[in-house]
Amino acid sequence: MRSRRSNRAGFTLIEIMVVVAIIGLIVTIAIPNIYQLAKKEGMRRAASDMKEVLNNARAQAIISGGEVQVKFYPTENRFEITGGGQRSATAPEAAVPVEAPAAPSPNKITAGALPPDITFGMLQVNLLNYRESEWTRVRFFPNGTSDEMRLVLVTDGGEARGMELEPTTGLVRVVTDLQEIRTWE
Repeated sequence: MRSRRSNRAGFTLIEIMVVVAIIGLIVTIAIPNIYQLAKKEGMRRAASDMKEVLNNARAQAIISGGEVQVKFYPTENRFEITGGGQRSATAPEAAVPVEAPAAPSPNKITAGALPPDITFGMLQVNLLNYRESEWTRVRFFPNGTSDEMRLVLVTDGGEARGMELEPTTGLVRVVTDLQEIRTWE
């Protein structure tokens, strides 16, 4: 019996300490990278939410046949979709359309707020700067067109993402190249 026990495989204290040291080294190297990914997630998510709101507003305008607006509140770092009503068939073109709230899909983002470390670095609508304004709007029309818009989201760390709304198609283009974003100003 005694010889069987001595032949059993086991781990020595030195082997366990070496494994723990290797795990500690890997964790020490990985923590800054994980932190960086978490920090960037805020910008990626903010840009994604912004793009989705703009695309949803365009889709609502086309589907409802009425003007839909995305309202920006730059000083509060938030945005929302408003409008979406249909025009009356008898109303003249110059009349203000009657708006009814659009029924948002439960899976679509219709409003949002930027994380605390992200702000609007630039907000231009139809070539006018609204970054310091209380609010502004971007209109989407039933034919798929929109106002012209450029905005830049900036983190406290200096990371930036630009978005450009092409007025003839109403489509959003995300810009990550800082050189191109600098030419907008």
